[in-house]
Amino acid sequence: MASHTDDSKRIVNIGGPVDEHPRHSTVQVRHVRYRILKIIAMVLVAVLVFAGSVAAATWLNINNAVQSGKIRSLIEGESDEDAYLDPNSGKPINFVLIGQDTRDGDGNGDVSGDGATEGGLHNADTTMVVQIGADRNYVNLVSIPRDSLVDVPACHTSKETIPAQYGVQFNSIFANAYSVGGDLSSAASCTVNAVNALTGLHISNFIVVDFNGLSKMIDSIDGVDLCFPSDVDDPNTNMHLKKGMHHLNGVEATNYARRRHGNDTDGSDIMRTTRQQYLIKSVLQKAISRNLFTQTSQLYQLVMNAIRSLNFSSGMADTNALMGLALSLRNLKVDHLYSQTVPIMSAPQDPNRVVWTEDAQAVWAKFKEAKPLFGSDDSAGADKQEEEQSQVSVSEEPTEPAQTEDPSPQPSDDSGSSSQEEKPRLDEKTGLLVHPDGILTDPETGGVVDPDDGSIKDPNTNQYVGISYRYLNNTICKVPEHSDD
Repeated sequence: MASHTDDSKRIVNIGGPVDEHPRHSTVQVRHVRYRILKIIAMVLVAVLVFAGSVAAATWLNINNAVQSGKIRSLIEGESDEDAYLDPNSGKPINFVLIGQDTRDGDGNGDVSGDGATEGGLHNADTTMVVQIGADRNYVNLVSIPRDSLVDVPACHTSKETIPAQYGVQFNSIFANAYSVGGDLSSAASCTVNAVNALTGLHISNFIVVDFNGLSKMIDSIDGVDLCFPSDVDDPNTNMHLKKGMHHLNGVEATNYARRRHGNDTDGSDIMRTTRQQYLIKSVLQKAISRNLFTQTSQLYQLVMNAIRSLNFSSGMADTNALMGLALSLRNLKVDHLYSQTVPIMSAPQDPNRVVWTEDAQAVWAKFKEAKPLFGSDDSAGADKQEEEQSQVSVSEEPTEPAQTEDPSPQPSDDSGSSSQEEKPRLDEKTGLLVHPDGILTDPETGGVVDPDDGSIKDPNTNQYVGISYRYLNNTICKVPEHSDD
């Protein structure tokens, strides 16, 4: 596949696209004035070149890292130009983020998450579909459980074509394609092809990250604070912690997100997926609080550690475009990172596996319409959310873990009259709805929140859909207001 055009011709305009202005004829100036202007120009150029030499070297290092991580895309019907990342296009940007689970490579054995040590394995236990809004003020992130049973079309690898597959576990797509094609290009491309077939989306790009890289990124921001709603005893990761907020380094935080064993987990991939979403929000919040754009050295280390652990599809492997995209997201708020797990239910043929429910189509419709998963631009759920919030009283006090001994609904008043106490109230500290019977619900997903651990479950399927970030941090592990983080 042909490479991109020369990077020098793709310099990103950070402020957005700029129309080329018409050239006007110059006026005559005196010779002396011309010489003065020429001298001034030469001095300015010399100063800028000198001052920019460090930046140029930095850019070169970053560019070399990006290009070394570029992998060929085998996605059906796509070319480099079709897939080229343009941060100033005024359009949403969609890509698939794949977490490669391998013991190969330096440091990957330390972030096993489940105690596995065998090398030579190439699995994708984490897959997320990501959309960055056209105005760059929101990010949608939907996790696809690895244990999902799916039907996928045929796909091309670097060596041969894999025929269509039916009722296969989702994470086997990556592993099988890697085995057949023998490279990361085959594995990632077949995974994206499957995502497109399952969602009806037309995604051209992907990013593959190994978990050792994630660990290094977290270390670059001096670790991250995570809330543990209960004591943890997990010999597989050597994680033994008391209930409360803990500061974790890169390896510890990555193992937290990857672990499936221990006294505080049910062993499911779905529960693990929600922890990964919580970790991403926590890392983003930490980066924002540190204002890394003003800390050049630390920002450089974060960028280099990130890029060295990433493999980009050919359409995304453009340093100028990536830097432009990063800068366009510098004002992103953590509350505008909307994450959830694709709606699922237990598979009828295998209770240890899951299948997508019909509600999954509504999620992918948001991507097609380029709308946030939740919030005021949610055409499907905005009216419902506004109606709910118009009927609630607002409390500024943090919600205490609710007593749910009698969760049965209260008898309705046939007369149609209801008191303020019978309506749910919105807790501004947690963002949750507190119902008269003590039950907590998430107004975004409509899920029921467990007051003991902040997990959100679908009220119909009882499957995990996420973790209430604000409830977990502001109630179970209340963060002091004077905290620097």
